[in-house]
Amino acid sequence: MEASPFPQQSSVTAYGATTLAIITLEVFAGMWINTFLICVVCVAWVQKKTLNSNEKILLLLGCSRIWYLSFTGIYRFLSMINLNYLYVQTIRQVIRSLATFFHYSNLWVSACLCCFYCIKIANFRSSFFIYLKVKVDRMVPWLLLGSETVALAISIILSDLPETLQRNITSTSQGNFWEVTIRKDIHNFSSVLLSGFVYATSFLAVIFSAVFLLFSLWRHKRTMQTTSMKDLSMDAHIRAMKSVLSFLVMYSINFVCLVLTKIYGTKKENIMTVILYMYLCAFPGVHSLILIFSNPKLEKTLLKILSYIKCEVFIK
Repeated sequence: MEASPFPQQSSVTAYGATTLAIITLEVFAGMWINTFLICVVCVAWVQKKTLNSNEKILLLLGCSRIWYLSFTGIYRFLSMINLNYLYVQTIRQVIRSLATFFHYSNLWVSACLCCFYCIKIANFRSSFFIYLKVKVDRMVPWLLLGSETVALAISIILSDLPETLQRNITSTSQGNFWEVTIRKDIHNFSSVLLSGFVYATSFLAVIFSAVFLLFSLWRHKRTMQTTSMKDLSMDAHIRAMKSVLSFLVMYSINFVCLVLTKIYGTKKENIMTVILYMYLCAFPGVHSLILIFSNPKLEKTLLKILSYIKCEVFIK
């Protein structure tokens, strides 16, 4: 079974109500944060009649996270109010497939953002890197399209695996226990392999982006100290590093949580599963908030809105 932020049916027990309440707050908070991100980008789109590459990535990232949080909340809510409702295989499969697609989309678009920061800001003399820096704006739409296409394909394959497994088990003789077990192992291995591919590729992209940016920042700082000059690119390096490193740290924790869900997901819900699901739902909102405060334009807009709300509250 794929690493999923959703618990198995046996997981909804003693901590279900508490988990639902906390996850609901995280879902709404994350949706508001990402809605703000989308609104600011859309306003800039209307004003300028165009979007730069960074805004395209942020727009798609915000949309993916809103939909991911929406389906996560729907699944948890339905699993609490009516367990029998989720035994309808088609509904379970649709909800899980959509959530899996947006989850993978979220991870890969985030990785694309880190790679974009690295290519756009880091300075290397390699001809290939210079070529990427020149062509990156043209490559971004194709990278995003490719990420969404692969995420969709893998989510469809993963959603079809349990159904294929059930057909194979049904067609297999009931007395042939070992053949059924082997078929289950093969399907589970295929699911884990595909999920691991998604997490590993996006994780490696973030790691390499962070390493290259760190090296570029170190070399740029050394050059500035030698020549006793000040350069605005130093600030750009630092802002990009904050975004990339924050995502690297959060993604590392996210990766560990996803691995742990493989261990605890089939067991009855305990404090560990509660913590895991809470973090997995908090990740999209917290990282988007970090992106907002790492972007001067987004930070300025958010502070204006908060100051306006504060003034309105004091007036009333």
